[in-house]
Amino acid sequence: MNTVPRLLRRSKPLVAPDEDGASILALRVLYFEDLSIGQTESFAKMVSSSDVVGFAEVTGDRNPIHLSEHFAAQTAFGTRIAHGLYTASLISALLGTRLPGPGAIYISQSLHFRAPVRIGDTVTVTVAVAELLPEKSRATLNCSCRVGEDVVLDGEAVVKVPLRAKMQRPIREM
Repeated sequence: MNTVPRLLRRSKPLVAPDEDGASILALRVLYFEDLSIGQTESFAKMVSSSDVVGFAEVTGDRNPIHLSEHFAAQTAFGTRIAHGLYTASLISALLGTRLPGPGAIYISQSLHFRAPVRIGDTVTVTVAVAELLPEKSRATLNCSCRVGEDVVLDGEAVVKVPLRAKMQRPIREM
């Protein structure tokens, strides 16, 4: 008999292609009661030119260092780089889909940008539970983004996590 609770078993792949072939994270529902100090989750995402262009369209940040190879070639980076907040948004994706997952509400996030992310880089995002505050059902998570062995972004997130006992309807995995 499998002693791992159903919510903690990986019944679906962590990353699956959507109808357009893009990678999306499979949802996993965790409640505050399911969390423990040191618990981690990671995923990797290759940053494409279309990701960066799409992020610029959504946010309005059209800084040419992100969009123009000609402009970017004249900078210290020598090539286009992804928006720093695009990389940070990958942390949000992991928090909202896997750890802690659906129903989690961002309270705060500190970010330290350490190095650029270039088009074509694969970013590995990791979050780890660092502290649990039961009286507020909040979790503090250490967050990092790496390209290879290099940390490109790190910080700390605080999220409010649903309590199993307070959920009127269970959150469904998708």
